Amino acid sequence: MDQIETKTAGDTPEAVQAVREAVTGFAQDFKGFQAEITTKLKQTEERMNMFDRKMTLPARTPLAGVVNTSAPHQKAMNAYIRNGDDDGLRGLELESKALSSAVNSDGGYLVDPQTSDRVKSVLNATASIRAIASVVQVEATSYDVLVDHADVGAGWATESSSVGETSTPQIDRITIPLHELSALPKASQRLLDDSAFDIEVWLAGRIADKFSRAEASAFIHGDGVDKPKGVLAHNMVDNDAWIWGNLGYVPTGVDGEVTADSVVDLVYALGAQYRSNASFVMSSKTAGRVRKLKDLDGRFLWSDGLALGEPARLMGYPVLVAEDMPDVAMNSYSVAFGDFAAGYTVAERPDLRILRDPFSAKPHVLFYATKRVGGDVSDFAAIKLLKFGTA
Repeated sequence: MDQIETKTAGDTPEAVQAVREAVTGFAQDFKGFQAEITTKLKQTEERMNMFDRKMTLPARTPLAGVVNTSAPHQKAMNAYIRNGDDDGLRGLELESKALSSAVNSDGGYLVDPQTSDRVKSVLNATASIRAIASVVQVEATSYDVLVDHADVGAGWATESSSVGETSTPQIDRITIPLHELSALPKASQRLLDDSAFDIEVWLAGRIADKFSRAEASAFIHGDGVDKPKGVLAHNMVDNDAWIWGNLGYVPTGVDGEVTADSVVDLVYALGAQYRSNASFVMSSKTAGRVRKLKDLDGRFLWSDGLALGEPARLMGYPVLVAEDMPDVAMNSYSVAFGDFAAGYTVAERPDLRILRDPFSAKPHVLFYATKRVGGDVSDFAAIKLLKFGTA
């Protein structure tokens, strides 16, 4: 028994060498297996990363070097503006009832929201009464402003005392009709064919420029016939004899001149409830005269804005320089002061339409752009005028 165990567990050099070779071979095989597994894991990870990139990056067509991520309406409008292709716009009408008004054979096509917003931002930023007036969006052909001329009635009461009847409110209705405002910019077909030219930005800028100039003039001088009714189109009376339906004025006391005292009188001719949100409106030439005025202590009534873009101030109130206001002349109404957010209302439809006309001005292409807008005085007590005269 001892002899058999001695042979089995014998530590001969040959046996030891065989064991070492077996262990070494196993270690080499394991390292190779481990390297192979690591390589396969890396390859799998690379394939997954490539798959993720393909899923996140938009596919490019063979003929398009730039990915077009425009909204469907914007793409359709771009095609219509450049080459007159209106299939996309008509398709939008069929696909969505919300865009059923996108096509109108007489009035043109609704522009995409991006272009419309560009036009609106320019209109709101221009030196026009629109910038300080109340602007409302309507879908009808007119807008009604209801004005209560008297308080309904209020008082103090106790548990035991009787309460008297309140007075009947006096309601006045001011109707502001909407009128069609149009612009007719034109471009050459060669310019439209240039794909690098941003036609929408160019067109929006041209439309906004023409709209803003037409609006600014109408909001001051418009007679209300096929256009908004301007502030100066209403009857003016001395503020001491003011009644509803007229605009009150304060005379400067000097023909064709302005005095510091008259500016002070103008400010306090306006009701206290309106002064906190009031602004001056005048042209550049008038501002050149007014800014020279001083009080009795030699201090200027005018102060420039402290920050870029901040309006100048006259007696602490902001000044809107509107070039459509009349320049200083004898008996001119060259300065307006009031709370225009309460005193003047601009009503407009939110849609802007464009009709492409490639025939009337060959070889140029005309773009007939229209929108509907109206405006009128909505509170005659909220605006006062300065008359450059003695009475």
